[in-house]
Amino acid sequence: MSERFSHRLRVRYDECDQQGVVFNSHYFAFFDVVLTEAFRHAGCPYQEMTAKGTDAMVAEAHAHYRAPARFDDEVELEWWIIRLGTKSMSTRIDVKRDGEVLVEGEMRHVFVDLEKGGSKPMPDEVRTALAPYVEETGTEAAARA
Repeated sequence: MSERFSHRLRVRYDECDQQGVVFNSHYFAFFDVVLTEAFRHAGCPYQEMTAKGTDAMVAEAHAHYRAPARFDDEVELEWWIIRLGTKSMSTRIDVKRDGEVLVEGEMRHVFVDLEKGGSKPMPDEVRTALAPYVEETGTEAAARA
């Protein structure tokens, strides 16, 4: 059974728009926060990976907005991997308040060589650390076969 990583944060005033709700682009910053925290929790802190010459860059990002978060709400960011490829990974992030899903997010990151540029295979220690968070659906599993 795979794991999901959860991280809580409180919505700050400057993340809200004139309607008093979280401005849409801030959810992508939330996605970045939970990715960084998930890497740390998995035992492969992001800064250690980059210090060894590998980075993970966003290739795609999507969000489906279902309900707004507002100033001072405490939200839970639930993160897991839906595809762990050789040079990329796709993740899902649900932003929740009191169990209600407010935003469904997906991101695809490509692993890159910081010295030479271009994509590169994910380091083995990163793959091993992230493996417990893989929860592929039937579609992603079939695509890899």
